[in-house]
Amino acid sequence: MDSAVRGQPAVPPTGPPAAKPPPRLLPPATTRRQQAVNGWLFIAVPVLLFIAFFAIPIVAALVLSLTDYAIIGDFEFVGLDNYTRIFGDSFFWIALRNTAYYTALYVPLGIAVALGSALLLNRDARAARIFRTLFYIPVVSSTVATASIWFWLLNPQYGVFNVVLGWFGIDGPAWLYESAWAMPAIVVMSVWAGFGANMVIFLGGLQGVPRDLYEAARIDGANAWQQFRHVTLPGISRVMFLVSTLQIIGAFQVFDQAFILTKGGPGNSTVTMVYYIFDRGFDSLEMGYASALSFVLFLIIMVFSLINARVNKVGES
Repeated sequence: MDSAVRGQPAVPPTGPPAAKPPPRLLPPATTRRQQAVNGWLFIAVPVLLFIAFFAIPIVAALVLSLTDYAIIGDFEFVGLDNYTRIFGDSFFWIALRNTAYYTALYVPLGIAVALGSALLLNRDARAARIFRTLFYIPVVSSTVATASIWFWLLNPQYGVFNVVLGWFGIDGPAWLYESAWAMPAIVVMSVWAGFGANMVIFLGGLQGVPRDLYEAARIDGANAWQQFRHVTLPGISRVMFLVSTLQIIGAFQVFDQAFILTKGGPGNSTVTMVYYIFDRGFDSLEMGYASALSFVLFLIIMVFSLINARVNKVGES
């Protein structure tokens, strides 16, 4: 007999369990506020460091560029006189010409040496890893130490360069004492000292190029040069843009090599923009004028960087 008939409650029919409420996709409001506070606290230190060591000095330099501040004594607001003075400063144009000459030599040579080294060392071999380390050592070495070594290498009497040239019957030049050779000598030293960092960047770009593209190119009959031109260069175009931009910025900011090796000589042939800014600011105590020169150099670097970006964009299209 049915349980309902016997006076017992009926058993409810069995079915699928009740659906659980969906999980919360967003944390509670208090948790979100705490996350926002933690985020602001996390970036507070970098922001404060940026303001203290970057933003405030830039604003201070901009204000100084509008004055005749000379460290000693009071300063007077002169407006744009420092900037107008630059156009009639013959030493500024000498420094700009020397810096442009250095950049024209250093940037392509530095890229060629770094890329060539990266292509040679882009393999999984123990010798390649050893040479990567050796080539990177000058990057972490002191500029003063490396410049002292090169000062000895370039000595016209007993320097290694001229000694080796003498073996072939070539009378080597007085590298750092002749106007025609001083800047190329500094360029060679700078390339040697800095190509290791760009080599590492190029290695990262080369290892990101798919191997399948090289295999497909070889199947189509492409030789080594065609593979480099149509596979490697397009594959590292963004890396090339980064390295070339860093090279341009570094070239326009060259100072240590000229200051240590030649003191701007001979005949002002190695006076660079940063060297001239240093001379105006700390030797002549013309901090206002040196600040104006610094902002002009910033604009020059920005223009060349934009041109480089435009050239690389056209190359990618």
